[in-house]
Amino acid sequence: MGAHEGGSGAGGARLEARPRIEGEEASRVALSPVAVELLRRLWARHGPLMFHQSGGCCDGSSPMCFPAGDFRTGDADVLLGTFELPDDDGRVLGELDFWMSVEQFAYWKHTHLTVDVVDGRGAGFSVEAPEGKRFLIRSELLS
Repeated sequence: MGAHEGGSGAGGARLEARPRIEGEEASRVALSPVAVELLRRLWARHGPLMFHQSGGCCDGSSPMCFPAGDFRTGDADVLLGTFELPDDDGRVLGELDFWMSVEQFAYWKHTHLTVDVVDGRGAGFSVEAPEGKRFLIRSELLS
C-alpha cells in the first residue's frame, strides 16, 4: 500500500479515547483502524501498552509506544485519554493510556490527535520498530 498503509481514512472508524483531563467531555486523541490492528499484535507480544508523546526533536515528535509502566510519567506529563483496546471480537483486551509532556500539550492543546501508522522504522525505542512500522500523529484543530 505504500508509505501510508490505510491510516485514519480507511477501513472503518477511529477509536476515540475516553477523556482524562479534568472537566473535559470530548476526546482529544483517537487511534486509526490501522493503529488498532498493530496495537493488537503488539499487545499479544508485549502485554499491556501505553503511549507517550514527548514533542522532542526528530522522532521525539512521534508517539512512542511502551509496555505499560516502562516509561515513567509524572508532574511533567498530562494524561490525555485512555483507550479500551478491543480484540478481534470486540471484547476489551485492556486499557491503553496516552500521555503527553506538559510542554508539548501547551503547543497542541487546540488539536485533536489521531495515532496512525506508516511503513518505516523510527529512531526511538517504541515497540513497533521491529515490525517495520512506526506510529505518527495526524492532527486537526478542535472546533
